[in-house]
Amino acid sequence: MNNSPTLNLTHSFRFAVSTRVRRVLEKALEGREIDCQDALTLFEARGQDLLALMVVADELRREQVGERVTFVQTRNINFTNVCYTGCEFCAFARHRNQPGAYTFELEEVVEQAKEAWAWGCTEVCMQGGLNPLLGGDIYVELVRAIKSVLPQIHIHAFSPFEIQYASQLQRRPVEDILWELKEAGLGSIPGTAAEILVPEVRQILTKNKLSTEAWVEIIKTAHRVGLPSSATIMYGHVDHPRHWAEHLALIRDIQRETGGFTEFVPLGFIYQNTQLYAKGLARPGPTGMESVKMHAVARLMLGRNIPNIQVSWVKMGLQMAQMCLNAGANDFGGTLHNERISRMAGATTGQYVSPAEFERLILDMGRIPAERTTTYDILHEGPRYYNPFQPQTMPLDGSQHQARADIVLAP
Repeated sequence: MNNSPTLNLTHSFRFAVSTRVRRVLEKALEGREIDCQDALTLFEARGQDLLALMVVADELRREQVGERVTFVQTRNINFTNVCYTGCEFCAFARHRNQPGAYTFELEEVVEQAKEAWAWGCTEVCMQGGLNPLLGGDIYVELVRAIKSVLPQIHIHAFSPFEIQYASQLQRRPVEDILWELKEAGLGSIPGTAAEILVPEVRQILTKNKLSTEAWVEIIKTAHRVGLPSSATIMYGHVDHPRHWAEHLALIRDIQRETGGFTEFVPLGFIYQNTQLYAKGLARPGPTGMESVKMHAVARLMLGRNIPNIQVSWVKMGLQMAQMCLNAGANDFGGTLHNERISRMAGATTGQYVSPAEFERLILDMGRIPAERTTTYDILHEGPRYYNPFQPQTMPLDGSQHQARADIVLAP
């Protein structure tokens, strides 16, 4: 047991923090499980209670993953936005003949992947709308096409919803689809389409989408065939803290069974261009304090099972992401290049962050920048792209990309 002042809480916090919150925080520091009721207590924290939550989450982050803040160089390839599902929280989807509808040819996707590799990306992240004109084979065709020219690149692609769609179109079991994708070269899948894994919330958000049970089964099957995944939550719409607590508990249960989640990623609802908000059904996204609490509580509930808690700078902005990295999170996510889905919903924080900018922000927090792979192998630790002694030399975001360097795993 660490006897540092933080672990026992400082005397000032002992007097200022409420008894209910102190009890839960001390429980977490002792390594005991935080249950849903405990999480609800923490989601209600304000003032000194919230500051104490942040301190404890940051200390647990330090114990579990150290001082590194990791990031990955990746390019988003949203290969089509044609989709007829009708999710009211989505502003990305278009019907085939609507203005702005697009579908990339296979050759265009491959060219984007080749560009990403030349820029220094180790990963491409592919997701798209459910375009009925593409057929159920499109997913394996995309993987094979990219791997045929870039065998070393990691393909992180296709949400559980897309996997279900391929299964339905081909009338084949989900497990067969996943095995075929893995054999073609798929490296991992994004744990998106989770939204909130509570049926009463999903009924409002995703009536025509996969159920909680289907999402869980597809994720477990992916893990079983050897495809790791991220885990996500989308919060700040029609949900409440009790739903957040139930969602976190379910994610923890899955991880204890499969061990297949690489990270947990809270995704704040981007509301501006969505039908859900226009119809008066949703609030205008999470507040800053809700985002801080989400990352901090995730660390307390999940950190022993899922040590990597990622911030979504696209959803929150870089400065708010820094705050959450001081409240339990440890991963800055990806450079992204061409992020479309959040931008279409109204996000204004950009499509790309350079490795140099990540390093600048990480050093500003007194932490150690580290470039990683999709599965959290460390490629390089310490600043490589940003020189803190010559900050004026940092490349402008989007104006240039770093040249590809040899990739060697750090010890």
